[in-house]
Amino acid sequence: MIFAAGLGTRLRPLTDTMPKALVPLAGKPLLQWQVERLRDAGITDIIVNVHHFPDMIIDAIRANEGWGCNISVSDERDMLLDTGGGLKKALTPYTLHNTPILACNVDILSNIDIHALIAAYEQTGISQLVVSDRQTQRYLCFDENDMLCGWTNISTGEVRPASLNPSIIPSLRKLAFSGMQILSPQVLSLLQQMPESKFSLIDFYMSLCEKNQIRNHKSEIINLKAYIPDAFRMMDVGKINQIAEAEAFAESLKS
Repeated sequence: MIFAAGLGTRLRPLTDTMPKALVPLAGKPLLQWQVERLRDAGITDIIVNVHHFPDMIIDAIRANEGWGCNISVSDERDMLLDTGGGLKKALTPYTLHNTPILACNVDILSNIDIHALIAAYEQTGISQLVVSDRQTQRYLCFDENDMLCGWTNISTGEVRPASLNPSIIPSLRKLAFSGMQILSPQVLSLLQQMPESKFSLIDFYMSLCEKNQIRNHKSEIINLKAYIPDAFRMMDVGKINQIAEAEAFAESLKS
């Protein structure tokens, strides 16, 4: 799934007249960059959620015959549902048949080897969260086995979930989330049980961490594992003054 429903406010004035997903970058819209990366990794069944200028995205997909992929649209024009709610809505019409889902943001470019990410999931059967050691203020926290156990904002001192003992934060590995993940059917089943319609994937992950911390039997734990790509480079195409830099980054991914 490609999350493409955002308003793209940081890319104004471009997004005053077009959706973020169609902002051009080195001759191609952001959405095309993401679709082609997935297609080249063998992923051709894709869901794209829409909200801001939704018909423009739908028309672009049809005009380009999905850039060689079978693209379904999850329509959020009535209300933005955030990443968790958006994924939940997108999956509702489908029977999963024990199929994992790779989800990513339309505005994050990276050099990740998707084949290697898929292999890591297939070898373990554990959901994979693509993370790195880049500097930021908000981090996912992982234990000695690289399993997710919490989240922290180092600028405010906030720690989640509430059941996580703040005193152990210094001993945890803090890594920055890329917005890309592969989620197992088990995790997707729990996602669909979330009572809210609008929530972030981070909210969902923290609910799983909280449940893990009150369970006594290891077999009941729902694991989410850190996946740290080799020589990882990524860029958030989030600001209008970064377009030129983003175009150069996108061009570098071709080589």
